[in-house]
Amino acid sequence: MTAASPGPAMTAVDWALLFALSLLWGGAYFFNGVAVLELPTFTIVLARVGGGALTLLLALRLLGHALPRGGRIWVAFFAMALLNNVLPFSLIVYGQAFIASGVASILNATMPVFTVVVAHWLTADEKMTGGRLAGVVIGFIGVAVLMGGEAIFALADGVIGQLACLAAALAYALAAIYGRRFRAMGVAPVAAATGQVIASTVILTPVALFIDTPWRLPTPSLATIGALAGVAVLSTGFGYLAYFRLLASAGAANTSLVTMLIPVSAILLGAAFLGEIVTANQLLGMAIIGLALAAIDGRPLAFLRRGMGGGGRQANKL
Repeated sequence: MTAASPGPAMTAVDWALLFALSLLWGGAYFFNGVAVLELPTFTIVLARVGGGALTLLLALRLLGHALPRGGRIWVAFFAMALLNNVLPFSLIVYGQAFIASGVASILNATMPVFTVVVAHWLTADEKMTGGRLAGVVIGFIGVAVLMGGEAIFALADGVIGQLACLAAALAYALAAIYGRRFRAMGVAPVAAATGQVIASTVILTPVALFIDTPWRLPTPSLATIGALAGVAVLSTGFGYLAYFRLLASAGAANTSLVTMLIPVSAILLGAAFLGEIVTANQLLGMAIIGLALAAIDGRPLAFLRRGMGGGGRQANKL
Protein backbone atom coordinates (compact mmCIF):
# COMPACT_ATOMS: atom_id res chain seq x y z
CA MET A 1 0.00 0.00 0.00
CA THR A 2 1.43 3.37 -1.04
CA ALA A 3 1.34 6.47 1.12
CA ALA A 4 -1.32 9.04 0.35
CA SER A 5 -0.08 12.00 -1.60
CA PRO A 6 -0.45 15.48 -0.10
CA GLY A 7 -1.32 16.82 -3.56
CA PRO A 8 0.57 18.05 -6.61
CA ALA A 9 3.63 20.26 -6.13
CA MET A 10 3.39 23.84 -7.35
CA THR A 11 5.47 24.63 -10.44
CA ALA A 12 6.87 28.06 -11.29
CA VAL A 13 3.99 28.55 -13.75
CA ASP A 14 1.48 27.62 -11.01
CA TRP A 15 2.97 30.18 -8.64
CA ALA A 16 2.87 32.85 -11.36
CA LEU A 17 -0.80 32.03 -12.00
CA LEU A 18 -1.54 32.15 -8.27
CA PHE A 19 -0.06 35.64 -7.90
CA ALA A 20 -1.77 36.82 -11.11
CA LEU A 21 -5.09 35.51 -9.80
CA SER A 22 -4.59 37.34 -6.50
CA LEU A 23 -4.10 40.58 -8.44
CA LEU A 24 -7.18 39.99 -10.59
CA TRP A 25 -9.40 39.10 -7.63
CA GLY A 26 -7.78 41.66 -5.34
CA GLY A 27 -8.58 44.28 -7.98
CA ALA A 28 -12.26 43.36 -7.66
CA TYR A 29 -12.32 45.14 -4.28
CA PHE A 30 -11.21 48.35 -5.99
CA PHE A 31 -13.75 48.01 -8.82
CA ASN A 32 -16.56 47.11 -6.42
CA GLY A 33 -15.63 50.06 -4.21
CA VAL A 34 -16.24 52.41 -7.13
CA ALA A 35 -19.43 50.74 -8.39
CA VAL A 36 -21.12 50.34 -5.00
CA LEU A 37 -21.33 54.14 -4.64
CA GLU A 38 -24.03 54.19 -7.32
CA LEU A 39 -25.40 50.66 -7.76
CA PRO A 40 -26.97 48.02 -5.46
CA THR A 41 -25.19 44.76 -4.70
CA PHE A 42 -26.98 42.24 -6.88
CA THR A 43 -26.90 44.55 -9.89
CA ILE A 44 -23.11 44.73 -9.54
CA VAL A 45 -22.86 40.96 -9.10
CA LEU A 46 -25.04 40.32 -12.16
CA ALA A 47 -22.99 42.76 -14.24
CA ARG A 48 -19.86 40.98 -13.04
CA VAL A 49 -20.92 37.46 -13.96
CA GLY A 50 -22.80 38.54 -17.11
CA GLY A 51 -19.89 40.56 -18.45
CA GLY A 52 -17.52 37.80 -17.41
CA ALA A 53 -19.62 35.29 -19.36
CA LEU A 54 -19.39 37.43 -22.51
CA THR A 55 -15.61 37.77 -22.05
CA LEU A 56 -15.19 34.04 -21.60
CA LEU A 57 -17.39 33.23 -24.59
CA LEU A 58 -15.11 35.40 -26.72
CA ALA A 59 -12.02 33.68 -25.27
CA LEU A 60 -13.63 30.31 -25.95
CA ARG A 61 -14.12 31.23 -29.60
CA LEU A 62 -10.61 32.67 -30.02
CA LEU A 63 -9.03 29.54 -28.50
CA GLY A 64 -11.05 27.26 -30.77
CA HIS A 65 -13.04 25.56 -28.02
CA ALA A 66 -16.78 24.93 -27.88
CA LEU A 67 -19.15 24.77 -24.95
CA PRO A 68 -19.95 21.19 -23.91
CA ARG A 69 -23.51 20.10 -24.66
CA GLY A 70 -23.97 17.10 -22.41
CA GLY A 71 -26.63 17.37 -19.72
CA ARG A 72 -24.34 15.84 -17.11
CA ILE A 73 -21.71 18.52 -17.68
CA TRP A 74 -24.25 21.36 -17.46
CA VAL A 75 -25.61 19.96 -14.21
CA ALA A 76 -22.03 20.17 -12.93
CA PHE A 77 -21.74 23.76 -14.23
CA PHE A 78 -24.85 24.82 -12.31
CA ALA A 79 -23.64 23.04 -9.16
CA MET A 80 -20.28 24.80 -9.47
CA ALA A 81 -22.06 28.12 -10.02
CA LEU A 82 -24.02 27.68 -6.79
CA LEU A 83 -20.95 26.73 -4.77
CA ASN A 84 -18.52 29.23 -6.28
CA ASN A 85 -20.69 32.29 -6.97
CA VAL A 86 -24.32 32.31 -5.91
CA LEU A 87 -24.04 30.96 -2.35
CA PRO A 88 -20.81 32.69 -1.26
CA PHE A 89 -21.74 36.02 -2.87
CA SER A 90 -25.13 35.98 -1.14
CA LEU A 91 -23.73 34.84 2.22
CA ILE A 92 -21.01 37.50 2.23
CA VAL A 93 -23.51 40.24 1.32
CA TYR A 94 -25.80 39.03 4.11
CA GLY A 95 -22.93 38.75 6.59
CA GLN A 96 -21.69 42.25 5.90
CA ALA A 97 -25.02 43.59 7.14
CA PHE A 98 -23.80 42.55 10.62
CA ILE A 99 -19.99 42.83 10.49
CA ALA A 100 -17.35 45.09 8.95
CA SER A 101 -15.84 44.29 5.58
CA GLY A 102 -12.39 43.84 7.18
CA VAL A 103 -13.75 41.14 9.45
CA ALA A 104 -15.47 39.49 6.48
CA SER A 105 -12.11 39.45 4.65
CA ILE A 106 -10.41 37.72 7.59
CA LEU A 107 -13.16 35.12 7.78
CA ASN A 108 -13.02 34.56 4.01
CA ALA A 109 -9.29 33.91 4.36
CA THR A 110 -10.12 30.75 6.33
CA MET A 111 -11.01 29.11 3.01
CA PRO A 112 -7.61 27.34 2.70
CA VAL A 113 -8.14 25.83 6.16
CA PHE A 114 -11.53 24.48 5.09
CA THR A 115 -10.08 23.28 1.79
CA VAL A 116 -7.24 21.33 3.40
CA VAL A 117 -9.71 19.60 5.75
CA VAL A 118 -12.34 18.96 3.06
CA ALA A 119 -9.74 17.78 0.54
CA HIS A 120 -8.32 15.37 3.13
CA TRP A 121 -11.71 13.66 3.48
CA LEU A 122 -13.10 13.95 -0.06
CA THR A 123 -10.04 13.32 -2.25
CA ALA A 124 -7.49 10.55 -2.56
CA ASP A 125 -4.55 12.68 -3.68
CA GLU A 126 -4.66 15.82 -1.49
CA LYS A 127 -4.17 14.46 1.99
CA MET A 128 -3.30 16.72 4.89
CA THR A 129 0.31 16.97 6.00
CA GLY A 130 1.81 18.66 9.02
CA GLY A 131 3.53 21.27 6.88
CA ARG A 132 0.37 22.11 4.95
CA LEU A 133 -1.73 22.44 8.10
CA ALA A 134 0.92 24.58 9.77
CA GLY A 135 1.12 26.71 6.64
CA VAL A 136 -2.57 27.52 6.48
CA VAL A 137 -2.66 28.35 10.21
CA ILE A 138 0.36 30.65 9.81
CA GLY A 139 -1.28 32.18 6.76
CA PHE A 140 -4.48 32.94 8.66
CA ILE A 141 -2.41 34.62 11.38
CA GLY A 142 -0.68 36.66 8.67
CA VAL A 143 -4.00 37.81 7.20
CA ALA A 144 -5.23 38.75 10.69
CA VAL A 145 -2.06 40.77 11.38
CA LEU A 146 -2.33 42.40 7.97
CA MET A 147 -5.93 43.50 8.57
CA GLY A 148 -5.07 45.03 11.98
CA GLY A 149 -6.00 44.53 15.60
CA GLU A 150 -9.27 46.48 15.55
CA ALA A 151 -10.80 44.04 13.09
CA ILE A 152 -9.72 41.08 15.23
CA PHE A 153 -11.39 42.47 18.36
CA ALA A 154 -14.54 43.10 16.32
CA LEU A 155 -14.94 39.33 15.95
CA ALA A 156 -16.76 39.35 19.27
CA ASP A 157 -19.76 41.02 17.61
CA GLY A 158 -22.18 39.90 14.93
CA VAL A 159 -22.17 36.12 15.40
CA ILE A 160 -24.75 35.67 12.64
CA GLY A 161 -22.62 37.66 10.20
CA GLN A 162 -19.51 35.72 11.17
CA LEU A 163 -21.26 32.39 10.63
CA ALA A 164 -22.53 33.56 7.23
CA CYS A 165 -19.01 34.52 6.09
CA LEU A 166 -17.55 31.28 7.42
CA ALA A 167 -20.25 29.39 5.50
CA ALA A 168 -19.20 31.33 2.39
CA ALA A 169 -15.58 30.25 2.93
CA LEU A 170 -16.76 26.64 3.26
CA ALA A 171 -18.74 27.00 0.01
CA TYR A 172 -15.61 28.24 -1.77
CA ALA A 173 -13.66 25.27 -0.36
CA LEU A 174 -16.30 22.81 -1.59
CA ALA A 175 -16.24 24.55 -4.99
CA ALA A 176 -12.48 24.05 -5.21
CA ILE A 177 -12.93 20.33 -4.59
CA TYR A 178 -15.95 20.00 -6.86
CA GLY A 179 -14.27 21.90 -9.69
CA ARG A 180 -11.56 19.24 -10.01
CA ARG A 181 -14.05 16.97 -11.78
CA PHE A 182 -14.05 19.06 -14.95
CA ARG A 183 -10.55 17.86 -15.81
CA ALA A 184 -11.65 14.24 -15.36
CA MET A 185 -14.68 14.95 -17.56
CA GLY A 186 -12.38 16.22 -20.32
CA VAL A 187 -13.60 19.84 -20.05
CA ALA A 188 -10.94 22.41 -20.90
CA PRO A 189 -10.30 25.09 -18.23
CA VAL A 190 -11.69 27.86 -20.47
CA ALA A 191 -14.86 25.84 -21.13
CA ALA A 192 -15.29 25.07 -17.42
CA ALA A 193 -14.89 28.75 -16.54
CA THR A 194 -17.35 29.82 -19.24
CA GLY A 195 -19.99 27.25 -18.35
CA GLN A 196 -19.85 28.09 -14.65
CA VAL A 197 -20.20 31.86 -15.21
CA ILE A 198 -23.05 31.39 -17.72
CA ALA A 199 -24.86 29.25 -15.14
CA SER A 200 -24.24 31.92 -12.48
CA THR A 201 -25.73 34.55 -14.80
CA VAL A 202 -28.84 32.43 -15.36
CA ILE A 203 -29.33 31.95 -11.62
CA LEU A 204 -28.61 35.55 -10.58
CA THR A 205 -30.62 37.35 -13.29
CA PRO A 206 -34.06 36.85 -11.68
CA VAL A 207 -32.57 37.60 -8.24
CA ALA A 208 -31.16 40.97 -9.36
CA LEU A 209 -34.30 41.87 -11.32
CA PHE A 210 -36.61 41.06 -8.42
CA ILE A 211 -34.58 42.61 -5.58
CA ASP A 212 -32.84 45.60 -7.21
CA THR A 213 -35.27 46.49 -10.06
CA PRO A 214 -32.30 47.96 -11.96
CA TRP A 215 -34.48 49.58 -14.65
CA ARG A 216 -35.51 52.15 -12.03
CA LEU A 217 -31.93 53.16 -11.25
CA PRO A 218 -30.36 56.37 -12.64
CA THR A 219 -27.81 56.02 -15.44
CA PRO A 220 -24.42 55.22 -13.86
CA SER A 221 -21.40 57.47 -14.39
CA LEU A 222 -18.49 56.65 -16.69
CA ALA A 223 -16.38 55.73 -13.64
CA THR A 224 -18.97 53.20 -12.52
CA ILE A 225 -19.31 51.77 -16.04
CA GLY A 226 -15.51 51.42 -16.19
CA ALA A 227 -15.48 49.70 -12.81
CA LEU A 228 -18.14 47.24 -13.95
CA ALA A 229 -16.12 46.53 -17.09
CA GLY A 230 -13.00 45.95 -14.99
CA VAL A 231 -14.65 43.59 -12.53
CA ALA A 232 -16.35 41.70 -15.38
CA VAL A 233 -13.50 41.40 -17.87
CA LEU A 234 -10.44 41.30 -15.60
CA SER A 235 -11.58 40.00 -12.22
CA THR A 236 -14.16 37.54 -13.57
CA GLY A 237 -13.28 36.70 -17.18
CA PHE A 238 -9.50 36.48 -16.93
CA GLY A 239 -9.71 35.58 -13.23
CA TYR A 240 -11.70 32.41 -13.84
CA LEU A 241 -9.47 31.45 -16.76
CA ALA A 242 -6.53 31.51 -14.34
CA TYR A 243 -8.55 29.83 -11.57
CA PHE A 244 -9.63 26.77 -13.56
CA ARG A 245 -6.21 26.43 -15.18
CA LEU A 246 -4.60 26.50 -11.74
CA LEU A 247 -7.20 24.14 -10.28
CA ALA A 248 -6.44 21.58 -12.99
CA SER A 249 -2.66 21.72 -12.55
CA ALA A 250 -2.09 22.51 -8.85
CA GLY A 251 -5.10 21.01 -7.07
CA ALA A 252 -7.75 22.45 -4.79
CA ALA A 253 -5.68 23.04 -1.65
CA ASN A 254 -2.92 24.90 -3.49
CA THR A 255 -5.42 26.99 -5.47
CA SER A 256 -7.19 28.02 -2.26
CA LEU A 257 -4.01 29.85 -1.17
CA VAL A 258 -5.16 32.75 -3.35
CA THR A 259 -7.48 33.90 -0.54
CA MET A 260 -4.40 34.62 1.59
CA LEU A 261 -2.80 36.69 -1.18
CA ILE A 262 -5.89 38.73 -2.11
CA PRO A 263 -5.58 41.10 0.89
CA VAL A 264 -1.91 41.64 0.00
CA SER A 265 -2.82 42.45 -3.60
CA ALA A 266 -5.62 44.77 -2.49
CA ILE A 267 -3.25 46.70 -0.23
CA LEU A 268 -0.54 46.99 -2.90
CA LEU A 269 -3.07 48.12 -5.51
CA GLY A 270 -4.46 50.68 -3.09
CA ALA A 271 -0.97 52.03 -2.41
CA ALA A 272 -0.10 52.16 -6.11
CA PHE A 273 -3.30 53.69 -7.51
CA LEU A 274 -5.24 55.24 -4.62
CA GLY A 275 -2.39 56.73 -2.60
CA GLU A 276 -3.13 54.58 0.43
CA ILE A 277 -0.38 54.23 3.05
CA VAL A 278 1.10 50.79 3.78
CA THR A 279 1.38 50.32 7.55
CA ALA A 280 3.90 48.33 9.57
CA ASN A 281 1.36 45.66 10.52
CA GLN A 282 0.50 45.22 6.83
CA LEU A 283 4.16 44.65 5.95
CA LEU A 284 4.46 42.18 8.84
CA GLY A 285 1.31 40.40 7.69
CA MET A 286 2.69 40.08 4.15
CA ALA A 287 5.92 38.58 5.53
CA ILE A 288 3.95 36.04 7.61
CA ILE A 289 1.85 35.11 4.58
CA GLY A 290 5.05 34.54 2.60
CA LEU A 291 6.27 32.20 5.36
CA ALA A 292 2.95 30.36 5.21
CA LEU A 293 3.21 29.85 1.46
CA ALA A 294 6.74 28.51 1.87
CA ALA A 295 5.55 26.08 4.56
CA ILE A 296 2.69 24.79 2.41
CA ASP A 297 4.85 24.42 -0.69
CA GLY A 298 7.51 22.55 1.29
CA ARG A 299 10.36 23.03 -1.18
CA PRO A 300 12.20 25.87 0.66
CA LEU A 301 12.31 23.74 3.84
CA ALA A 302 13.46 20.70 1.85
CA PHE A 303 16.17 22.82 0.22
CA LEU A 304 17.40 24.02 3.63
CA ARG A 305 17.43 20.45 4.93
CA ARG A 306 19.46 19.29 1.96
CA GLY A 307 21.87 22.17 2.46
CA MET A 308 22.30 21.45 6.15
CA GLY A 309 22.75 17.77 5.42
CA GLY A 310 25.36 18.55 2.82
CA GLY A 311 27.17 20.84 5.27
CA GLY A 312 27.17 18.11 7.88
CA ARG A 313 28.63 15.59 5.44
CA GLN A 314 31.38 18.06 4.48
CA ALA A 315 32.21 18.60 8.17
CA ASN A 316 32.43 14.83 8.73
CA LYS A 317 34.87 14.55 5.81
CA LEU A 318 37.11 17.17 7.41
